[in-house]
Amino acid sequence: MRWLNTFKTVLGFGASATSEAPASPATPASAPMREAASAQGDGEAGWRRVTGNGLDSINERDLAPMAQDRMQKLAEHLWQSNLLANRLVELPLAYLLAEGVTLQCKNEEHQKLLSSFWSDPINNWPLKLQPRVRALGLLGEQCYIANVREGDGFVRFGYLDPRQIATVVNDPDNPEQPIGVITKRDNRGRQYKYRVIVLGEDSELFSANTTRIRSESFADGDCVLYQLNKFPNGSRGRSDLLGQMDWLDAYDDFLFGEIDRIGYLRSFVWDVTLKGADEPTVTKFEKTFVPPGPNSTFVHNDQIELKPMAPELQAADTSQSARLLRNQVLGGSTMPEHWFGGGGDVNRAAASEMGEPTFKMYSSRQSFLKLMLEEIGRYILLCNARTRGVTPDWSEDEWQVTAVFPELLNRDITKFASAMQTVVTAVVQLIDAGLMTEETALKIVADVAQRFGQDFDAKTELEAARREAQARAKEKAANDVFTNLPADLAAAKKEVAAKVNSNADIELVNGNPA
Repeated sequence: MRWLNTFKTVLGFGASATSEAPASPATPASAPMREAASAQGDGEAGWRRVTGNGLDSINERDLAPMAQDRMQKLAEHLWQSNLLANRLVELPLAYLLAEGVTLQCKNEEHQKLLSSFWSDPINNWPLKLQPRVRALGLLGEQCYIANVREGDGFVRFGYLDPRQIATVVNDPDNPEQPIGVITKRDNRGRQYKYRVIVLGEDSELFSANTTRIRSESFADGDCVLYQLNKFPNGSRGRSDLLGQMDWLDAYDDFLFGEIDRIGYLRSFVWDVTLKGADEPTVTKFEKTFVPPGPNSTFVHNDQIELKPMAPELQAADTSQSARLLRNQVLGGSTMPEHWFGGGGDVNRAAASEMGEPTFKMYSSRQSFLKLMLEEIGRYILLCNARTRGVTPDWSEDEWQVTAVFPELLNRDITKFASAMQTVVTAVVQLIDAGLMTEETALKIVADVAQRFGQDFDAKTELEAARREAQARAKEKAANDVFTNLPADLAAAKKEVAAKVNSNADIELVNGNPA
């Protein structure tokens, strides 16, 4: 309180300096008042930083190594044992990968390389992609060791367990870019150092110092590394479940407690009253008493009273508490409540709107996976190109790799079709009225077409449409029987057309030699 009072006095909340209160005779008027003060660089006693690193550490934004290991172990444990955690992992996985993923390239030779890599018995991406993406979300990292075959540059990937990673080293000149992975020591004391693959030549991408570090310090092979939920200058990824771990565990404890409570509520005891009996009589009856079973009889006189006693715990309905805990977890994962059996009063329209943020999150993760697989595909092409002495030009279409994912949601296209019809009618009217250019109108139509999964450039599409229209007009003119007629027949044709336009006699027109 002494410190608080002094603080109030300094801010003007306490007695002023001109207060008439008598001074304490034990304290001289000129004696200054000082509060005890101290400073400690590592924080208060008994507390430690969550990251476990000092302020001068290179990677102060990462978890401590022991915390990183514990996070990964807990994530695996929760996925296996906690139903809610399992759904938080498996539902996004089903939306992202249920129909499979493929790598595609416009160049036929490159497509053969990608298909061979994708379906190789060791790589086996169609079978292994789902557990790999699951582990990426659970552990926050995925690392694959590249084994490149001499001669043709064919690549096979080996899996490096993220729990075996000791350190990820970032570029000293660019802390956002990882350059190497160091493993923990195995049972034989061996430690491996892998160079993180970057598409290109080290001498062109890194400084001389970084190039030297990568060539000298990471000589055990190459690997690809992908990480989630990390800061740009952090070195380790984090699990998708990190923020929910404590709440998931609390929800499990709550439900197990409810099971115990239900058991207590269903239990009962037999209350036996012996009227006028002394202690020896009560003790003797207790030893010989057998509780009656179901559909049995208990015969007694008026000196014995037997009745069942159920507990009255006065426990309130805990469904709201369960919902509160569950929604804490589901909200942190951007998952609607009705996706986990908590429909409540949600109707179809509300459920559709509530799912929009969730699908945006899934779309963001799908974009990350798409970039990840496309980069792997380009690496496959690069390894093959190096064996042929070719330098890839990533700006050309033949070197572009596309990862094709399934649609996240089966869209109801009826409303989009109706919108398309309305938009087309409106823009045509605006064009006819001279209030809008054709290119702008096509841009508006393209916005609606995106809802159907069709994405195109309005200017390019307009030019192509005009070329096709001209080609159709020429073809029609070439097939017209009245084209390139002799002069007399051409004149007759014009005469017939004039008579038709002037509503001449139909019979006269039919009888014309033309």
